[in-house]
Amino acid sequence: MPPLLPRVRFAPSPTGYFHVGSARTALFNWLVARQTGGTFVLRIEDTDAERNREEWVDGILTALHWLGMDADEGPYRQSLRMDRYHEAIDALWDAGLLFACGCTHDEVTARNKEAGILTPGYDGHCRTLALPRGEGRALRFRTPDEGVTIVPDVIRGDVEFPCTAMDDFVAVKGSGAPLFVLANVVDDIDMAITHIIRGEDLLPTTPRCILMWEALASIGWTTDGTVGELGAPTPGMPVFAHLPMLVNEARKKLSKRKDPVAVESYRDEGYLAEAFVNYLGLLGWSPPNDEAEVFSAAQMIEWFALDDVNNSPAFFDVAKLRHMNGEYIRAMHTADFIDACRPWLTGDSVPWPEGGFDEEVFVAMAPVLQERVAVLSEVPAMVDFLFLDTPEFDPESWAKAMAGDEAAGAILDAAIGAYGSLANDWTSASLHAATLAVAEGAGRKLGKAQAPIRIAVTGRRVGPPLFEALEVLGSERTLGRLRSAAALLAAGGTPSE
Repeated sequence: MPPLLPRVRFAPSPTGYFHVGSARTALFNWLVARQTGGTFVLRIEDTDAERNREEWVDGILTALHWLGMDADEGPYRQSLRMDRYHEAIDALWDAGLLFACGCTHDEVTARNKEAGILTPGYDGHCRTLALPRGEGRALRFRTPDEGVTIVPDVIRGDVEFPCTAMDDFVAVKGSGAPLFVLANVVDDIDMAITHIIRGEDLLPTTPRCILMWEALASIGWTTDGTVGELGAPTPGMPVFAHLPMLVNEARKKLSKRKDPVAVESYRDEGYLAEAFVNYLGLLGWSPPNDEAEVFSAAQMIEWFALDDVNNSPAFFDVAKLRHMNGEYIRAMHTADFIDACRPWLTGDSVPWPEGGFDEEVFVAMAPVLQERVAVLSEVPAMVDFLFLDTPEFDPESWAKAMAGDEAAGAILDAAIGAYGSLANDWTSASLHAATLAVAEGAGRKLGKAQAPIRIAVTGRRVGPPLFEALEVLGSERTLGRLRSAAALLAAGGTPSE
């Protein structure tokens, strides 16, 4: 038989938003499959009925699709494979590899304390009692009494776990529900998984997985639900690779409660999928030969190698991701940028009234916007002044650059006079020259002098390039806003009045 092409699996649990760490794990599995002609399998581990929600499953599927990592097979769902797990449980029980245990956690703790055992863990109390199955008893796996279980890891080398440090772990709850290790190993065998690529937080469970895999192989477990002569034999042990932990700026593990970890939020904020995938690829890996950090998915497929992954924690740097996304935006064709912005220019959340949006005006502004925004959700605030009858003034901006600047009124009056003569030459270049003259007359640098003008016209101190914005807004609307702001300022009023 020729060797199997790699079959990798991504196996998330639908218990919350799609975590960036899960996305990185999915990416590295997907890369191995794409570069080898292998298969990328999606398995939804949804056996925890109390915590799982169907909307989280949808979130996983839509996020993977957004990232361009649709599965080749699946999604398979563990909740639909319970009969298969119980076949494995029966086979392991019949072979004497599982035993029933009725001990509670408190009972085990009390016995360990009485015996002076400080290390928590099961003490083997029920191992030789031959208790029957049922009556709410859990089923524990008999771990070897001695020896060492070695996890051969592509990233970390051989990791040794002494059997004396592993207790007889629970494989089946007292309710009869299989736990993580048993279900995962049965799935990986059935799905002929050749590479298990996952986060390092699961490394401590891997020796248990290896023992479970070896136990099933020893009793002739097959991949079609039968034990014995029928079905494909248990495949060889997969290749293991445990990816480095993702940490925040404090170098602590990313927290779901404190850190921005939901992939969906980045998508909704206007990050580009290509930029997000590029950045995920840098979390624990880098291109060979000091290649640039900005690269395509196709290049990543060509360059990626599991044994090049670093085993040190990887810093998830939101500022770097944001900068990279801005680079991707600036590299887009302007027509593609305009199309990408559309979801943020429509709907009930836009700051302008229905019918206020002008496609031609936006298209005219798009090239300069593309140079300024880092995420697409910034676009509406950059252009709202173009589609409102009057700008929405930012109180802080008004207080600082208008009410707090004794020269603001004179600058506005000078700008009204200078711009009034440009009706037949209303271009960004002419507006720049006229504003420069206003600044010189006020004894100020251009940037300082244009602040009151920007606020009068756009409502904010920060926005698109001023002179291009004024050209698109037009002379009539620009002069009208300058006069209104000058009158309000002269009267000592504020925009909120």
